[in-house]
Amino acid sequence: MFPLKEKDRTVVQELYTELHKFLDDDQCKSDAVENNQPPSKKIRLQDSEKNDIDSDQNGAAKVPSGEGVLPDDGVRTCTVCLGILQDLCEKDFVKKVCGKVDSAGYHFSSLVFSVSLPAQLLVREHATWLLVKQEVGQQGSSLTKDNILQLKEVYKWITHPLLSEELGVPVDGKSLFEVSVVFSHPETDGDCHFLARVCRDCFRPTKNKQSVFTRMAVVKALEKIKDGDFLQQFPYQVEPPKGSCIVQEIQCTHNPVYVAGRYNKFSRTLPQTPWLIDGERKMESSVEELIGEPMKKMFKVVSFNFSSSGREDVDVRALGNGRPFAIELLNPHRPSFIQQEIKELQQQINNSTDKIRVRDLQIVTREAIGHMKEGEEEKTKSYSALIWTEKAIGRNDIDFLQDLKDLKLDQKTPLRVLHRRPLAVRTRVIHNMKVEYVDQHNFRLYLKTQAGTYIKEFVHGDFGRTKPNLGTLMNMTTDILELDVESVDVDWPPKLDE
Repeated sequence: MFPLKEKDRTVVQELYTELHKFLDDDQCKSDAVENNQPPSKKIRLQDSEKNDIDSDQNGAAKVPSGEGVLPDDGVRTCTVCLGILQDLCEKDFVKKVCGKVDSAGYHFSSLVFSVSLPAQLLVREHATWLLVKQEVGQQGSSLTKDNILQLKEVYKWITHPLLSEELGVPVDGKSLFEVSVVFSHPETDGDCHFLARVCRDCFRPTKNKQSVFTRMAVVKALEKIKDGDFLQQFPYQVEPPKGSCIVQEIQCTHNPVYVAGRYNKFSRTLPQTPWLIDGERKMESSVEELIGEPMKKMFKVVSFNFSSSGREDVDVRALGNGRPFAIELLNPHRPSFIQQEIKELQQQINNSTDKIRVRDLQIVTREAIGHMKEGEEEKTKSYSALIWTEKAIGRNDIDFLQDLKDLKLDQKTPLRVLHRRPLAVRTRVIHNMKVEYVDQHNFRLYLKTQAGTYIKEFVHGDFGRTKPNLGTLMNMTTDILELDVESVDVDWPPKLDE
């Protein structure tokens, strides 16, 4: 027994009186029994002798068995929701969440609201469900879990309208902008531990999880455990917690935005991606950075991922219609732009350097990026190469190369890329070649090949690792002086009017 203030005792007494009047209506109960129907989601209270709050001789109030201690303000923390539906779904709390959203600086027109509740709430919900099922069964009725509202859903029903009103945008489950709140309740973390003893196969350590008691693992264990075994380990009459759940984290994230286009590279000293060897940078910039850094500022992102349809070496130019590329902008704070703004971004990139040029810049979907990689090895690419020959040559000495069609090569992984690609022999095809005589030791070779063909290795042979090669075909030592990509025959992204 614990002392209550006179005003609090009066309020509690009135509440119990009204509840009894509503739930213990004799006519309602007799109609329900006569029609063999459950009492319309009305849970019958215990006899009023047990539930009424009586005053003892010292003026103290009696608390129903198992309900626990009332704090000084007369409000207990709920043993089932751990205060989630008491203290953490009211307008003041929602305003705090919205304050965090506003300070994060995102642009959004809708949001999805996600809530992560402590896993032990599942255990307490399950215990309550077993008690309700037992009580309803004693009345000759039946109840399934489908009739029970999940605590998380109730929480969202309460908070969604408040969030929408405060932020001025709809709450939409399909929104790309997410506001997530993570709750924890360290005081009751141990509620789940007995499940690991009963259902050991449900709880296995993983590298990325700090605790094995994830919500999914607890759900799986609760589905497997028998009711009797559960009640032996976790009786319903638990001590109420001393306090409510706490907010562990409020986080805002936006799904990635994808921007695609084509780029030309005019420099022979510019790598496609940052070139680092043993942590030391070898070139001052890269194609990836020249394109990606302006996008970072415009979309207000911290990082991005760059991908392309193949790659050229640092000393190889990409000419013609350019190489298709895509950039994944992670967690953009400003995700939406009209095409005119994207066109201005393209001009900004092109005006900032003479080493590259970008065209057909546009926002695309994640699914569309798959078209860039589809059938990549079946696509064709065209090259031009300046060839050096050890022996002097005449015009007629190279004409035979133009007669070779669909020449099959067996290319063992080149020595220069063996550190990053597995050792294998890959069959590639050179569809056709054209030649242009320059002088006695130089000629220009134009090739149309299967994507993935190593052109440099075809020319110099790579110590016999590519067979046949240009040297064996001409019966002399050959090498490559310059190489340009003339076209990448991937019909993506869609061409835009300049």
